[in-house]
Amino acid sequence: QVQLVESGGGLVQAGGSLRLSCAASGSIFGINSMAWYRQTPGKQRELVAAMASGGSINYADSVKGRFTISRDNARNAVYLQMNSLKPEDTAVYYCNADVEYLSRDSARRSTNFWGRGTQVTVSS
Repeated sequence: QVQLVESGGGLVQAGGSLRLSCAASGSIFGINSMAWYRQTPGKQRELVAAMASGGSINYADSVKGRFTISRDNARNAVYLQMNSLKPEDTAVYYCNADVEYLSRDSARRSTNFWGRGTQVTVSS
């Protein structure tokens, strides 16, 4: 199967920076879009940034100019550089990817996967 593992979360003061990483592992043929979402208690998960395999990028309006998404296709990894962090950026950040992989029954499948999330806390 496929696993997405995030890292890089933590506690930072307002105005600071963090870099999140997400690596996909498993019997992977290829990855189409990769994205970062975030969620706070009582709210729906929201898209932060997404990057298609062809390189097109989409950002939430609230992070434009502050966050940068990038990918390393050779490593099946996606990154989120977060600068000028604000307290309202506090959330659990989740990695998401559309992955083509070899399933346990030896079939080629395409599925959307989620990581378990990493906490980002920005203090004022």
